Amino acid sequence: MQTVEEQIALLERGIVDCISHDELVKKLRKSLETGVPLRIKAGFDPTAPDLHLGHTVLLQKLKHFQDLGHDIYFLIGDFTGMIGDPTGKSETRKALTREDVAANAESYKEQVFKILDPEKTRVVFNSEWLSKLDSFDMIRLASELTVARMLEREDFKVRFREGNPISIHEFMYPLIQGYDSVALEADVELGGTDQLFNLLMGRDLQRSRGQAPQVVMTLPLLEGLDGVNKMSKSLGNYIGVSEPANDIYGKVLSASDELMFRYFDLLSDLSRDEIAELKADMESGKLHPKEIKKKLARELTARFHSQEAALQAEENFDKVFRKGGLPDDIVEKKIQTEEDIWLPKLLVELDMVKSTSDGRRMIKQNAVSLDGKKVTDMKMNVSPQGEILVKVGKRRFCKVIFE
Repeated sequence: MQTVEEQIALLERGIVDCISHDELVKKLRKSLETGVPLRIKAGFDPTAPDLHLGHTVLLQKLKHFQDLGHDIYFLIGDFTGMIGDPTGKSETRKALTREDVAANAESYKEQVFKILDPEKTRVVFNSEWLSKLDSFDMIRLASELTVARMLEREDFKVRFREGNPISIHEFMYPLIQGYDSVALEADVELGGTDQLFNLLMGRDLQRSRGQAPQVVMTLPLLEGLDGVNKMSKSLGNYIGVSEPANDIYGKVLSASDELMFRYFDLLSDLSRDEIAELKADMESGKLHPKEIKKKLARELTARFHSQEAALQAEENFDKVFRKGGLPDDIVEKKIQTEEDIWLPKLLVELDMVKSTSDGRRMIKQNAVSLDGKKVTDMKMNVSPQGEILVKVGKRRFCKVIFE
């Protein structure tokens, strides 16, 4: 077991808020003395089925706690997901159905174990305790927060000032998230900087119920590949953890030099000293930025796939972009049909896009080619004859064999 000082150095790396440092030191010291691990909580609302690197900033910090021997509670907010966290929204968020929540939760569990150890991670659903609260319990819970206090939240403050509606059920969200901490008796809760109000609510509710208040640690929201906006699938500036190895590797290499070190700091397993040494080597000219970026690309690709897949992705990237060739591991798919196929539909069948609308978008962006020729016609039909090489984006290839 590492010393408290060594643990603090790792755990406070990359964080924005720690409320409070002294409390965290006391909790870690007590854990060392008693041999009882801390209970670390992080909640995720299953609002979408796919995770990207922005989500993994928080997962990586959970892994730091896990590597130090502490208990990780990966909380899936199946109950709160049907309310919808209003954080950062200018309007009421549409609530998810039970079916949406269940499907997205299963997808989450598959993806988080690319980072966390499934044998040492406790996956819990807040419906386990929240669904047992009756109307009296809910009213009593609501009595612990004033409207004035709720309007201290920046997003609510702005919406109230601008006359935009705020539903009463949205006021319940911070209370319910705080109650999760009570139910789990959390020692530490992690979240993004946009979650600070909700995380602090957990401290208040624990204190009012005689529990030691949890330490709150927030992490920054990761910028996307554009280097400006928060990483988001809707903005197209994301790197998905379930994307093919070639795509992850290539996207990381497309990041700017400045953004590269931001990713190193928040996502890499390298120590601060090792990262500082890489930066010094780049600034002195000892190492070219591209070589450092390749190191990051290999690390992140290997994390979500394997070391072998990362090395193969690097080889493919070099072959395709530097030598003008084709990757060695092009997927081949056989399709039995005698009828022409609408190109966006074909892309879906080949698993190269997730929907026909996504396929149309890629064609509109001049990102689709057949046998090396760009396609611009979104209404194009493909004749089922012989073989054809399909390319989507810069890194996705598929050889189609019509039978």
